[in-house]
Amino acid sequence: MKQQRHTAIRDLLVTTSVLSQDELRKKLAKRGITVTQATLSRDIQELKVMKGPNGYALPENVDEADDMPSVRETLENFGLVVKQAQNLLIVETLTGTAQTVATVLDNEDWPELMGTVAGDDTVLVICADIKQAALLKERMEGLIG
Repeated sequence: MKQQRHTAIRDLLVTTSVLSQDELRKKLAKRGITVTQATLSRDIQELKVMKGPNGYALPENVDEADDMPSVRETLENFGLVVKQAQNLLIVETLTGTAQTVATVLDNEDWPELMGTVAGDDTVLVICADIKQAALLKERMEGLIG
């Protein structure tokens, strides 16, 4: 769903004038995409959309790979604390940001990380063993700051 939203946002910004988030939300709704203001704000940030005198616009020369914020940026902005329970890590996040944190973590090529499960403000990170969980916990705490 997120990729579909991002694609629709890009398409709207390229083909029409959008002066406000509410206008963008309404245009997405006309395409059958219902989105909350909080989710739309995150999408705008992730897509690095800029607002200028003529409304919202996509930055020039941005690759698809640049759509996702870096793991450092994500954990600095949304990560609160990392706790370890055996081979599992619990990442507490700001409310409504766990999905974003989990997605960014899943996209990292970290050998310690087996997978994630996200709720609203918590991400469960699964590691192969206790040692790898401890290594990943230390790495993530360094990124949270």
